[in-house]
Amino acid sequence: MKNIIQKIKEKIKYILPSIVIGLFFGWLFFAGGSSSDNGQNQKTEAQVEEHWTCSMHPQIDEPGPGQCPICGMDLIPKKTVSSDDEAVGPDEILMTQSAIKLADIQVYIVKKGIPEKKVYLLGKAQADERKIAELTARFSGRIEKLYINFTGQNVKRGQRLATVYSPELVTAQKELMEAISFKKTNPSFYTAARNKLKLWDLSENQINAIEKNGKPKLYFDILSPISGTVTKRHVALGDYIKEGNALFQVVDLTKIWVMFDAYESDLPWLQKGNKVDFVFQAIPGKKFTEKITFIDPFIDPQTRVAKVRVEIKNPKLEIKPEMFADGIVQSEISEGTDDILIPKSAVLWTGKRSVVYVQVPDRKNPSFKMREVDLGPEAGNFYIVNSGLKEDEVIAANGVFKIDAAAQLAGIPSMMNPGDETPDEVIYRLDTPKEFVNQLNAILNSYLKMKDDFFEANKDKVSEQAKEILKNLKNVKMELLKGDAHMYWMKQAKVIKEKAKVIAEADNIDTQRRAFKPLSETMIKVYKSFGLENETVYIQFCPMFDESKGAFWLSTQKQIANPYYGDLMPTCGDTQDSIQ
Repeated sequence: MKNIIQKIKEKIKYILPSIVIGLFFGWLFFAGGSSSDNGQNQKTEAQVEEHWTCSMHPQIDEPGPGQCPICGMDLIPKKTVSSDDEAVGPDEILMTQSAIKLADIQVYIVKKGIPEKKVYLLGKAQADERKIAELTARFSGRIEKLYINFTGQNVKRGQRLATVYSPELVTAQKELMEAISFKKTNPSFYTAARNKLKLWDLSENQINAIEKNGKPKLYFDILSPISGTVTKRHVALGDYIKEGNALFQVVDLTKIWVMFDAYESDLPWLQKGNKVDFVFQAIPGKKFTEKITFIDPFIDPQTRVAKVRVEIKNPKLEIKPEMFADGIVQSEISEGTDDILIPKSAVLWTGKRSVVYVQVPDRKNPSFKMREVDLGPEAGNFYIVNSGLKEDEVIAANGVFKIDAAAQLAGIPSMMNPGDETPDEVIYRLDTPKEFVNQLNAILNSYLKMKDDFFEANKDKVSEQAKEILKNLKNVKMELLKGDAHMYWMKQAKVIKEKAKVIAEADNIDTQRRAFKPLSETMIKVYKSFGLENETVYIQFCPMFDESKGAFWLSTQKQIANPYYGDLMPTCGDTQDSIQ
C-alpha cells in the first residue's frame, strides 16, 4: 500500500508543473481577446444601465424606479445621456426614450385660443340697502297704541305702526292756533309756527286739518313710509320716547341683493354685465340667472375678497336674507382676441419667476431647455402667456419637475439653481451700532423658537412666539440708525409687524405658515443688512411649499427640519447660504 501511494506522489510531482505551464500559456494567448470583449461588454452595459436618484436627495442611488426612502418623492433617472449621444447645447438636458417613458413625460404644442374660465362664487342673500326704511322719533312722547307686535310682520305703505301722545306737539299746535290771528299782520310768525310742525314730520294735510278743527290733536300716528316687512321693533306699549330714538325698521324684500365673494385672482374675469348662474341651498332644484350690477372697488384686508352683487326680484318672498348661494360665471377675459395658452402643469414656479421646459427641435432624442415666461391670469386649467413662448413651439406638459431634477443633477440651469432664488436683499452691509444688533438678536431668538414650533405643528406656541416678536420689535430703538439704514429698517419693521400679527391672531397652522414665508424673507434681508452678534445662521429653502414656488427660512443648524411641512416632509429642502 505504501508503494502505491509513493508512486502516485511521484506522478503528481511531474504532472502538476505541466498543468501550471499549460494554464499560463492559455491565458497568454487568449487573455487579450477576452479582456477586450469583457471591456466592450462592460462599456455596453454602462451605456444602457440607468441609475435612479431623488431630485431633493442626490445621494440616493437606486438601480430602478421607485420612491425616495427619505422624502417619498418619485425617483428620476440619474443617467439620461450616454457618451455616444449627439452633441447638445450646454444648457440642454437630453433624455433617452426609456427615461421619457418611465418619467411619464408628455409634451404640448403651444397654440393660441380664447381664454375662458369658470369662476365659482359663494355668497348669500341680503336686503337691498336702498329699500330699507329706518323710522326714528321726530318728537318726544309716549307710545299709547302699538299696532306692530312682532318682527317679521308685513305692512303696507301708509299703514299705522304706532300712536304717540306728545305734550310738545300739543304745545306746538296751540302756538299755531295763536299764530293764525297774526296771519295777515305778522305772516312770518304764522309761517314759522307751521314749519315747526313740518319739521316734526307732520304733513300739509295734517296741519291744515288742525287749523280747520281749531283745537290741538292729542294723538299722532307713526305711518310706514314703504311697503315691506318689519325687521326691527325697538319700542313697546307705554314706552316714553325721545327725539331721535329708533322706533322701527321696515325692509322691502320684493327685491333682493345676492352678494358673492370674489378672490383677487378671479377679479380679472369679472365685470359688470356678466351673467351669474346661481342656486340657493335652501331652494333646491331652482336655478337663477342674473347679471352683475356692482363690483366692490375695495378688497377686504382680512378675507382678501371683493363683493360682487347681483339683484333679483323676489315677489313671493321665498328668498330670505342670509340664505347661502352658489354661483358660476362663465367668463372670457378678452373680447375676440387670441392669447397663447399653456397647461398649468407645464409651469414651474421659483418664487420670483415662472419657467417651462421647451423641447429643442431637430434632435434624435428628446432634448429640453429651460425658459422663463411671463404669465397672465389663470384660464381654467391653463395660463395666459404674455411673453416667452411662440405658437407651435413644443413644451413639456407632464413630468416637468422630473426634467428639472435631471437638469439640476446635471449642473445646468434649472428651477432650483442654488442661490438663484435668494430673496431681494441689500447688497452691502449697513453700518449698524452694536446696541441695535443686540436688539435684533432678541427678535431672532423668538423667530428661531417659532421655527421649531412650526416643525412640531404647535399652533398655540407659534402664536406665543409671534407675540414675543411683536414685543421685542417695540424694544428696538430705530433712533440708533441714521440715514439710509434708518429708512431701510422702518420699511422692514413694518413687514415684520404685519406678518407677526397675522401669525399671532391666526386660528390655524396653515394660515400661520403662509405668513411665515414673507416673514422669513424679510428676516433674511434684515440680518444680511444689519448683521448678527457672534452667531451664524443658515438660509434654507423648501422647493415644494406654496404650489412649488418655494419658501425660505432661517436656522442655526445645517440639518434640515422643514417648518412648512413638519412630519410630512421633515428633511425636504437644502441649505443655500449663511449669514454671519
